[in-house]
Amino acid sequence: MADATVEYPIIDSHIHLFPESELEQLAWCSPSNPLHRQHSLDEYEIATGSPPSFEGFIFLETDRKHDLKLGAEDGRGWEMPLMEVDWLKRIALGTPRDGEGHSQKHAKLCLAIIPWAPLPSGAHILERYVKEVEKHAELSFSKIKGFRYLVQDKPKGVMLQKGFIEGLKWLGKEGYVFDLGVDQHSGGKWQLEEAVEMIEKAHEGVPEGEKVTFIINHLCKPDLSVYNQTDPKFVAWRTAMFKLSKCSKTFMKLSGCFSEMPDALKKAPMDEVFLALQPYLVVILATFGPFRIMYGSDWPVCTIGVDDAWKKWRAVVQRFCDLASLSQADQIMIWSGTAIKAYGLEELM
Repeated sequence: MADATVEYPIIDSHIHLFPESELEQLAWCSPSNPLHRQHSLDEYEIATGSPPSFEGFIFLETDRKHDLKLGAEDGRGWEMPLMEVDWLKRIALGTPRDGEGHSQKHAKLCLAIIPWAPLPSGAHILERYVKEVEKHAELSFSKIKGFRYLVQDKPKGVMLQKGFIEGLKWLGKEGYVFDLGVDQHSGGKWQLEEAVEMIEKAHEGVPEGEKVTFIINHLCKPDLSVYNQTDPKFVAWRTAMFKLSKCSKTFMKLSGCFSEMPDALKKAPMDEVFLALQPYLVVILATFGPFRIMYGSDWPVCTIGVDDAWKKWRAVVQRFCDLASLSQADQIMIWSGTAIKAYGLEELM
């Protein structure tokens, strides 16, 4: 068994950040939401405890309000997502405004930025949007490694629209990744089936070197109140994981699980949480393997109903690595190496 005391370099592949001054821009964050306050790097640093092995994080867009129709005409519908790029630029370059909760020392921790992008609008509009992102990002543009457009709350068919597929092919040609957020728990198994078809269409007829890389968020959000491995929900999820893992250039994030747990399990000791998750983690290891799995916390979303969530999730993943008797090389990949490979952060090696 691997030595549990070994400290491997950690890259948190999935966090969200937002300043108090821009809370009203978040499409999901009403004043009654438990996250309706600033979540910046001062708070994140406290949550992680700043372990010596911590290398940095990858920022994921926070679903700011937007209007695709306006954006397609004159760009005005992109105003708030582009303000998020401005915010991340200040973090990445170490140039904060007063009260934003970060400082110059935090700049080195920002390893990659994954902003929102208008995928349904097609390749031509997407290309114009990315040029706007470059203007806003300025010197931090080199940290933008890909884009995300959340499909977990969208109707059937969006992922298969002609413009969406064209946009994915454009991302691959330009060397950007796509972070894929689907949700079996709340959305249904059709989202998993549609995701498989979307990846196949996005890769169809494309040379291997230009195929877009898909980085799948949160195990596709299975219903973690299901413990019976013969339950149709678990069987459907497991089947989808095997299909997704067979697609080329796909990676999976070990992240987002607290949000899909019943409240009692969220409050349970780490050992109990691990036992409940074990069937799901075994499937992910069997399908994607350690060289396509990466650690992510989903902070601060992971904190809802969970005490010391970042540290608790790190302990769960470490228990998984130890009980699976993963080698040093395998563990390094899960904690940081896979994120470096998938997001193209080889300069960190």
